Amino acid sequence: MGSGMELVIGIVACVICIVLIKAYLNKKRREHLTEKYNDAEVVDKIMRKVIWQGMSEDQLIDSWGRPAAKDQKLYKTKTTEIFKYNQTGKNRFSNRVRVDNGFVVGWDKK
Repeated sequence: MGSGMELVIGIVACVICIVLIKAYLNKKRREHLTEKYNDAEVVDKIMRKVIWQGMSEDQLIDSWGRPAAKDQKLYKTKTTEIFKYNQTGKNRFSNRVRVDNGFVVGWDKK
């Protein structure tokens, strides 16, 4: 019976370590984003993985990560990119974000 209790204690210790490491990493990420953007509201949104019109391409990547795929079109007066997230099939994605000249202008979530 003693080894069963030791196993439980070991599992609990591992879970506590994982929780502490995750909290530490989140704290470091928040510090990095605060230094980068110097705006608590922007950092809070990024930490919650929120996107909004007018956010920069860097903010989008900090919030949702690098896209699974990206399309780009060059026009005379602007560059339009479609950032594609959450691939569901061949060239199918559940989220697409339109970025014009480096700023989010809209998105489509399916």
